[in-house]
Amino acid sequence: MSTVSTIHWTETNTPRSAHWHSESATPPPGRVIGADDRMKADTAYRLVCEGTALLWRGDFHNARQLLRAMGRRIDRKPPRPGDSPADSFRLHRRARGHRARVLGRLLVLLEDNYGLNLRRAPDVRQACTEAYGPPSGPMAVSLTELLGVTGAHQWRSKGVEVPALDARLHPHYGVFSPVRGEYVDLVAHAPLPAPAGRHAGRRRTAFDLGTGTGVLAAVLARRGIDHIVATDISPRALVCARDNVRRLSLTGRIDIVGPGLFPDGRADLVVCNPPWIPARPTSAVEQGVYDSGGSMLRTFLDGLTAHLEPGGEGWLILSDLAEHLGLRTRGELLAGIEAAGLRVVDRIDTRPRHPRARDTADPLHAARAAEVTSLWRLTGN
Repeated sequence: MSTVSTIHWTETNTPRSAHWHSESATPPPGRVIGADDRMKADTAYRLVCEGTALLWRGDFHNARQLLRAMGRRIDRKPPRPGDSPADSFRLHRRARGHRARVLGRLLVLLEDNYGLNLRRAPDVRQACTEAYGPPSGPMAVSLTELLGVTGAHQWRSKGVEVPALDARLHPHYGVFSPVRGEYVDLVAHAPLPAPAGRHAGRRRTAFDLGTGTGVLAAVLARRGIDHIVATDISPRALVCARDNVRRLSLTGRIDIVGPGLFPDGRADLVVCNPPWIPARPTSAVEQGVYDSGGSMLRTFLDGLTAHLEPGGEGWLILSDLAEHLGLRTRGELLAGIEAAGLRVVDRIDTRPRHPRARDTADPLHAARAAEVTSLWRLTGN
């Protein structure tokens, strides 16, 4: 989803330019001026609201303070509640998009080696190499994106504890992190299918579609599935999953293939945790949550029977948050299951445990508090 182009500005009466990079595919700003510690927050906020991008040349920590100050000015006008949950969701997304666009106009310049030539600047070279690949010349990025890159590097270095694995997974930049453990626990405890006609010595197989960090493939391997094929459409996710499989010493049990959704062949178990909100993603990470047309869900349902061994099951892990927001109905989901020639064997539900479900200040709190994540056990008719 990234875009690479060029930005132009004048510094000490000298025209300058640099590559422009945006992971959210934001086009390069048309007007760029230099800014430093002398610029007041009110002036900066007025300029960025007018569409002018500010290339920061002062102290790094002051740039972060300026970013927070501009954020506070945006937050003085919170989005009004909608007439329905769907309206509230759309207004919330619109406000978040506006906030991202405005704050994204505070820029920094990365040097040839991804160095950040600002006072008190951290060393971001390794973080940028992990996110962007080898450097290829000076590159301008928004400060908000750079902070996301460095934050992702810290997560990748420290890892995320996954109780179901009794181990840590290391998410890469742009790959959805398994911080919401309820869907992992569902896969860790649901009864495994016993395929019909299974004979002694036959290996149990599974597909993990949209593997991300590889967390569900690893859980299935720890549960005794002999061979798992994990897929993803994202090249970053494929690299991330291979890294985690290697760290967990599961390379002999899990194959990472792609980009794509279904691999060739059939399996005793096919697991999929698709994006659950029908809206347009604005970043690589959001692709794990938003799918404007629900294409991954439909593709999974429509292709499942052709990839199941006799007696096998498909596990659809899906939040009903979109239903509480009025963006999708339960009837639509059940109709999609029936149209694909599938039958529901069982449904296992769990409530969310993440902090946002308890945040009463969240404009979407009512929907988040009512959310249920389900594991639908599906078989062919």
